[in-house]
Amino acid sequence: MIHVIAWTFKPEHRDAIQARFMATGGLPPEGVKRLGRWHGIGTNKGVSVAESDDAVAVARWAQEWSDLMSFDIYPALTDEDAAKVIS
Repeated sequence: MIHVIAWTFKPEHRDAIQARFMATGGLPPEGVKRLGRWHGIGTNKGVSVAESDDAVAVARWAQEWSDLMSFDIYPALTDEDAAKVIS
């Protein structure tokens, strides 16, 4: 299953977030494959797309950053799967 993981943060957390990212690479835990990550440089936003059948592993990844960031995480469907839902 594909998951969209959008994050926001308060400006005062920027330096701590950047330091942690540089130290860890922001890698996902076992059971989660990151497909892409995009940073809104100059904003307090970003988004990652990941694949996992383990919702706990996806939540664990967000939990590692939840002291500094807020997340909106939701499953996403391909066009083909969405067509199945609406047909």
